Amino acid sequence: MNAFEIRGGKPLKGEIIPQGAKNEALQVLSAVLLTKEKITISNIPDIKDVNKLIELLEDLGVDVKRLSKDTYQFTAANINLDFFHSQTFKAKGGSLRGSIMIVGPLLARFGKAAIPKPGGDKIGRRRLDTHFLGFEKLGAKFIYNAETGFFNIDATKLKGTFILLDEASVTGTANIVMAAVLAQGTTTIYNAACEPYLQQLCKMLNRMGAKISGIGSNLLTVEGVNELAGTEHRLLPDMIEIGSFIGLAAMTESEITIKDVCYNELGIIPDVFRRMGIQFELRGDDIYIPSQKSYEIDTFIDGSILTVADAPWPGFTPDLLSIILVVATQAKGSVLIHQKMFESRLFFVDKLIDMGAQIILCDPHRATVIGLDKKYQLKGIEMTSPDIRAGVSLLIAALSASGRSTIYNIEQIERGYQDIDTRLKALGADIRRL
Repeated sequence: MNAFEIRGGKPLKGEIIPQGAKNEALQVLSAVLLTKEKITISNIPDIKDVNKLIELLEDLGVDVKRLSKDTYQFTAANINLDFFHSQTFKAKGGSLRGSIMIVGPLLARFGKAAIPKPGGDKIGRRRLDTHFLGFEKLGAKFIYNAETGFFNIDATKLKGTFILLDEASVTGTANIVMAAVLAQGTTTIYNAACEPYLQQLCKMLNRMGAKISGIGSNLLTVEGVNELAGTEHRLLPDMIEIGSFIGLAAMTESEITIKDVCYNELGIIPDVFRRMGIQFELRGDDIYIPSQKSYEIDTFIDGSILTVADAPWPGFTPDLLSIILVVATQAKGSVLIHQKMFESRLFFVDKLIDMGAQIILCDPHRATVIGLDKKYQLKGIEMTSPDIRAGVSLLIAALSASGRSTIYNIEQIERGYQDIDTRLKALGADIRRL
């Protein structure tokens, strides 16, 4: 098992460029299956989850050419549908939650698909009902085989319809949109997700010849077309990385500039970090964070303790709640973290408590953090990364702590963060791979 050894308590300084957005990549890479023509995608992050999906596309018969470190060309002219029944597909598809995203495009173009129960983070139940209820309303029929762990879906002719989603699922919306673009007639999707990555997918599909309106709202209208063409697409910078680096700078009293952040696509993320007391300024499209000796958590207008909770976009993304929680441990003041979506994502706080943080885990969804105001520095310990976001939160804590920390199971971190140790070293971090 690989690990990071960190000697913390050292201020960092310099510039860092966020990688391309992981969650957008998993959507737009799947969309290459919708056409037999060439699609070029740039700013693709070199991380395990994305690379696994690219390998899966190759196994399906997609011709993949790597044009540069972050740019690929995809041609899905010859898809091998028999691959669905192979053990290789079951193993690769089952180890990657993003593999569910290939179902919509395959149903749209070929009328059938199969998918093993996807893997990914161990952060609680992540149901797939939204995807399949949407496919079903479009005319697909599916059977789940509990013995083999496979979903088999048949959709010889998808027809447009009205769909009211049971939840504003980002991946569910994306999958249904990709199925609907080649369906017969018009599909209306209400309670649709509207986050920037979903908007990016819809804009890409429109450039390919799709007819999608209502982009950026929770009401999407998709007028089916007969076929789609190729296009070029560039991923947005990863907003989760940007938030992680803001938190890192505050915790370590570092002066950091985050380059080319596409600030207008960050929603309320900057405002939430400001409410945590973190100072920064926008310089062009860069975020500059000065070195701060302390930062104070805001309160509500009536003076009550601030609550930071996740919500569907344009609410605060759940992927950054772990970062907000770790940042709060060294702030002045208190905050209630309310993780509504996943019931196991706060369980990593025991590691922070072992490091000296003052945290009360109220229940699987809520934790109260009493900030130390940097009067007591966290101390280094040995710990294990349970998932991507908790892993990076622990890494930030280790970089701010006194002494040596060791983080095991860093494969989880590297599923979502490209060359993280190399990039942190460039800022002056004392981190090495074991």
